Amino acid sequence: MRRAIELAWRGAGWTSPNPLVGCVIVREGRVIGEGWHERYGQAHAERNALADCPLRSGQGASGQPANPDDPAHGCAQGATAYVTLEPCCHTGKQPPCTEALIAAGIARVVVGSRDPNPLVAGKGCEALRAAGIRVDADVLRAACDELNSVFFHFITHKTPYVVAKWAMSADGKIACASGDARWITGPEARVDVHELRHRLAAICVGIGTVLADDPLLTCRRDTPGSQPVRVVLDSRLRIPEDCALVRSCSEGAAPLIVATCAPVADEASPEAAKAKRLASRGVEVFSVAPDAAGRVSVSHLLAMLGSCGIDSLLVEGGAGVLAAFFEAGAVNEAVVYVAPKVIGGAGAPSPVAGKGAPRMADAVALGRATSDVLGDDVKLMFAPAGAARVASQTRIARKAADDWHASAAEGGAPCSPAS
Repeated sequence: MRRAIELAWRGAGWTSPNPLVGCVIVREGRVIGEGWHERYGQAHAERNALADCPLRSGQGASGQPANPDDPAHGCAQGATAYVTLEPCCHTGKQPPCTEALIAAGIARVVVGSRDPNPLVAGKGCEALRAAGIRVDADVLRAACDELNSVFFHFITHKTPYVVAKWAMSADGKIACASGDARWITGPEARVDVHELRHRLAAICVGIGTVLADDPLLTCRRDTPGSQPVRVVLDSRLRIPEDCALVRSCSEGAAPLIVATCAPVADEASPEAAKAKRLASRGVEVFSVAPDAAGRVSVSHLLAMLGSCGIDSLLVEGGAGVLAAFFEAGAVNEAVVYVAPKVIGGAGAPSPVAGKGAPRMADAVALGRATSDVLGDDVKLMFAPAGAARVASQTRIARKAADDWHASAAEGGAPCSPAS
């Protein structure tokens, strides 16, 4: 099961909104197949592991198997499958994994996490038992659950898992009073941020950040990665049509959503005409209800993003946007990169704006802290006690990716059956 967990991490940043899943198939104490869910829409971990069995046996995947429903071509008869998440028993973009395990003649399935998806939730294990397969559940469940805090939240709440992030000096400043903010942290911390962007499905900033910095907000890593959706909170639709975000979207570099309270449904309004021009360049313009202050409602925005299948959101600022998410109670965890610098100045901005807590007892409790050292900087991660921390998983996911690329370079990469 520990090996299955290692394999599952290789899918980090690629499977959204599906879960991370790994599978190892063993017979007579020997691993005969391995696989993981590699990409959204492609074969699931169990089918990849089963398809790996004939390759490892030397039989290959060519020829017509005795049972066309058996991805293992008869090579997994009587084996045990270790899988980090309860096998699915419904048809989505892929057929049920339970059917593949049954067709392959698997004798025993060892399950890590239970799937909260109502389409699965215990039904996968029931289907396997009904076919005469022994099922043992909850093996290394805590470690398996850590793989999918995002998926578990999304499947139960239908809204994205939210990570609030900011970088600041040791005295709590995110920029100088002049507005200069490049760079607060060092290169190691900035690399880690890009790993976090790769892990999550979308990045959110406010229009103030766009106007001040003209950011690109793409995921830039040593190895190519999927690009998260960029989301801009822009209540009055002020986004410049020639900014880096719009240009990169029109060039197909990364998707862009602009959430606004402007009257874009009013055909006679200048905002409606601008929204059409943005749409012609590939930008999605969301008309979102305003909150009491006339800003984009965080709760309505999250509901809309969830309906689009966006399972996770990295909120990068600015201070007003972070305040809005904290005030809405929408933050699941926070990550703070602290640089060993003192900026000073009463006019230098702090990370979170808004009205603030009137009393210390009213302050937002972030939860228990963990830390990591990245070069000269310190990474602080906050989440409720016992909760899995997505922000703390960047090293794990990156190591898994490095191991995968090393394995592929040596010709040891299992293939994913065509979907």
